[in-house]
Amino acid sequence: MKPLKYYIPNTITCLNLLSGAIAIIIALRPELAPGWITPSHFAFLLIGLAAVFDFCDGFAARLLKAYSDMGKELDSLSDLVSFGLAPAMLVFNLMVAETTHSWLPWTALLLAVFGGLRLAKFNVDTRQTTSFIGLPIPSNAIFWIGFLAWAEVHGYPGDWAMLILVCLFSWLMVSEIPMFSLKFKTWGFKENVRRYVILLAAVLFVITDGLAGFAWTIILYLLISLLGKRYNPDNGADAC
Repeated sequence: MKPLKYYIPNTITCLNLLSGAIAIIIALRPELAPGWITPSHFAFLLIGLAAVFDFCDGFAARLLKAYSDMGKELDSLSDLVSFGLAPAMLVFNLMVAETTHSWLPWTALLLAVFGGLRLAKFNVDTRQTTSFIGLPIPSNAIFWIGFLAWAEVHGYPGDWAMLILVCLFSWLMVSEIPMFSLKFKTWGFKENVRRYVILLAAVLFVITDGLAGFAWTIILYLLISLLGKRYNPDNGADAC
């Protein structure tokens, strides 16, 4: 048998998967959410917890030098559930509750389909060994958490706006847009300046706009990537 340390990263990855699966259950059966929090916010919390586990499994693998091909595949499968299907179900619920067009909510499943395509592309694309091409699937989930929280406060933005956003973020995940990784491999400022800017912006956005601030954070992440003077691959990409 392998040493115990080789099982730690995969165990953390399974917690990512479990969190996403529970978020989907809550989206389908909101009455199962605990009474101290609204069902939607409980699902947001679970997806956020999955993102924490997604960060920690890669960190643990690097720290313990416990890399494996199985871990890479398990990470992708877990990310599809937690950051593709789970937010798609929440977007589906919003559309079902608000639209008069019976076909429209089903378009939310594009987020899961293109999330799967994004992960499959990442796993075979040798250009993405240290940075990203296309929007990472966890960033997609973080945007939708923020956007759905914004919609709870400001109201449903309309059918066309929802359709455009679903199609836009589905496309962004498989696009050829170079994007930097948000995961830290070292803590130096010079090599992580963009990451520190995003972290500071996220804190300020959340303080001023609550959970909706996560959506503004991902929009800023996209803008920094699009407006960058050149594609500068950096370290830290795991599986997104």
